[in-house]
Amino acid sequence: MISSLSATWNRLLGVLGRLSMYRLVLLALSALAVIALVLSFTGAVSVDPLALIVSVAVLAVSIAAVDAIAQRIVRRPWRIESALITALILVFVLRPSLEPLALLGLVIAGAIASLSKYVIAWQGRHILNPAAAGATALTIVSIWAPDLGASAWWVGSPALVVPVLLLGLAVLVRTEKVRVVGLFLVIAIAVGLVRTIVQAQAAGFALDPGMTFTSLVLSSPFLFLGAFMLSEPLTLPPRRWQQFTVAAVVGVLAGWPISLGAITLGQERALLIGNLVAFVFAMRTAVRLTIVERTAVTPSVREYSFRTERPVRFAPGQYLELEVPHARADSRGTRREFSILSSPAELPLVKIAMREGSQSSYKKAIATVEPGDELAITGIWGDFVLPRRTDAPVLMVAAGIGVTPFVSQLRHIRLTQESRDVVFVYVASASEELAFREDLEAAGIPVIVITRDEPAHLPVGWTWGGGARLDAESLLRLVPDIAGRHAYVSGPPALIATLTPALERAKSITTDAFSGY
Repeated sequence: MISSLSATWNRLLGVLGRLSMYRLVLLALSALAVIALVLSFTGAVSVDPLALIVSVAVLAVSIAAVDAIAQRIVRRPWRIESALITALILVFVLRPSLEPLALLGLVIAGAIASLSKYVIAWQGRHILNPAAAGATALTIVSIWAPDLGASAWWVGSPALVVPVLLLGLAVLVRTEKVRVVGLFLVIAIAVGLVRTIVQAQAAGFALDPGMTFTSLVLSSPFLFLGAFMLSEPLTLPPRRWQQFTVAAVVGVLAGWPISLGAITLGQERALLIGNLVAFVFAMRTAVRLTIVERTAVTPSVREYSFRTERPVRFAPGQYLELEVPHARADSRGTRREFSILSSPAELPLVKIAMREGSQSSYKKAIATVEPGDELAITGIWGDFVLPRRTDAPVLMVAAGIGVTPFVSQLRHIRLTQESRDVVFVYVASASEELAFREDLEAAGIPVIVITRDEPAHLPVGWTWGGGARLDAESLLRLVPDIAGRHAYVSGPPALIATLTPALERAKSITTDAFSGY
């Protein structure tokens, strides 16, 4: 049962991975807006249909206009997707209206949301969630000008629970933030339940805990806040324990809003505080890079070497998001995630590798980058890191370009003179596609190669595991002591799903799934 669920999960990740994170979020929010519009005609949600349409248009125009001006100033390509995502989030947080002053309030909120990405930023990375910043600013202004409107979170409606849950889950699976947002929801609902009970007892009211719990789940904005705002990768720290910390902070503050006089420390203000906590963790992960060289590793794999302009921190096995601005970007956008190939000991050089041959707009754009050109890392994330205990036996399973995070780890082990018990299983389409053989050989570890053709002149300690496709049964045969090892797998979701029955026998499983680009 568990194996079946794990396999299904990895296949779902592979399907969703074909869309960029931005495109998927935009599609999910657009679908939610259409559903809300349909429900508004029936009276199931408390908004006017025409007001909803007009408000979305006003927010989109105001945000897109500020974005266009700002992007021209900083000389970066304009991305309409980002503007539309912020507009759609804000329309669910604020109150749609046809009143002139309320529409002016939407313009103010949209403009501030857009400006926050450029004004409240660090090394090219925005610090605050734009929608939360815009909604908070309007709420503060509304203290003196109430007709401009304020945050209302009308998305917290029983009629929208199922759509928000399903669409939000798709986003969380794609961004791999299900557990982080799940922790936030548990804490927010639990704290909200305690708060309501305490306040009811203080006021002398009788309270049904079951009904209160149901109301918090069905009528609170927690689901929307978690799925579409807290999950934003650019405002989350790099490590999972840090993300859990941010989720807990936001959950407590959202569940028990603190009174600040005329306003409370409500949903979006709680998120902004969480953003600041995340910034403390991640303030050194957004930097600019200068490309040094591009070299061929195999007939289909190219290695890119960059020099960092500022200090950067990462752990071997983590990945970065690299932006390559270009016109007419396809559905995957202008950003891609790459496992870092180099070791922290090699800084200020940072290296990545990618498989060529794809016709994506991103691949075509990065192929034109020349030595001396600058690109930007928008962040570094990931928990695909080896156990802290160096005496913990490890199994590494890599498929194709999935070898890159392991190369970083093995280089770091060698350069820092660590001693680890590692067995490496390497799956490649052909022997000529075994990338970074020198690094694996220098590591001095047993390597089991799975290729269609038998490689010639394998180094000492290397064996050819045959040309058959690697599956759970063959993995158990090739690595009989898997039960005593911590398993790490980097490759396509389909492979991870296939190997799950064998991997579940290991002491632990850590995966680094990718869907190609």
